[in-house]
Amino acid sequence: MLVASLIPFLFLILLFLFIPLFFMIYGSFQADGGTGFSFKQYQEIFQNEYYRQAFKNSILISLLSSFIATLLAIFATYSITHFSSRIQNRVLIFANLTSNFAGIPLAFAFIVLLGNSGLFTLLFKHFGWETLSSFNVYSWSGLVLIYLYFQLPLAVMLLYPVYQGINKHWKEAASLLGASPTQFWLRIGIPIILPSIAGTFSILFANAMGAYASAYALTGSTYNLVTIRIGALTTGDIFAKPELGSAIAGLLGLTLVVAMLLNEWLTRKVRRDLS
Repeated sequence: MLVASLIPFLFLILLFLFIPLFFMIYGSFQADGGTGFSFKQYQEIFQNEYYRQAFKNSILISLLSSFIATLLAIFATYSITHFSSRIQNRVLIFANLTSNFAGIPLAFAFIVLLGNSGLFTLLFKHFGWETLSSFNVYSWSGLVLIYLYFQLPLAVMLLYPVYQGINKHWKEAASLLGASPTQFWLRIGIPIILPSIAGTFSILFANAMGAYASAYALTGSTYNLVTIRIGALTTGDIFAKPELGSAIAGLLGLTLVVAMLLNEWLTRKVRRDLS
């Protein structure tokens, strides 16, 4: 009975995960037009500076946005735990909503608010404030900002249960032994939550590496990112090359697997050193 109930779920996984993955990998080893087995697509990626730059830019913006979001979430989540349970629940609901507000609507919202003729841009100019005069939402800074918008709430939701797992009796015991709050966090609190922080960073990195719609809607093809290159090669800005797009997607997946394995190794090492 239990096995029979799992059949629809397994069928969906096969249909929407493994079959597309198989055809993506198969297509990446095909010559242009799917004319036969070839390593040409991977050779072009490693030999072409344009595609190497796409990976470099994606990894850079993913590392930067994930680091900033994780750092801000550490302090933001700790602050949230000091509110009442009712306010905490409302903040988490808001974080859940904002973390899912991404893609084209998010890019459009940033353009409406911070674009060249955006609401805040014109409002600041009206009052003679030059704060936003030099800010370009369509630049690298704008991309980082839009990534942070959906990265930070996700980091807060991931770290919130970690702080709930810190027993208040530990703080009281440390205080009775003469430890200050700073000493408690340096010697007890941070070592306990450090593996979870590393795991959160890894999830944020994967989330940023796979982001497409927000970046494309905001900058188009101005900035060379892996996901934008995959979309261009699949749909065809000039001509479609789905085989090359499949190879880039395969390397993107491999990059995420390596990042996950590195995080798993680091997490085990930290826990072993703390035990």
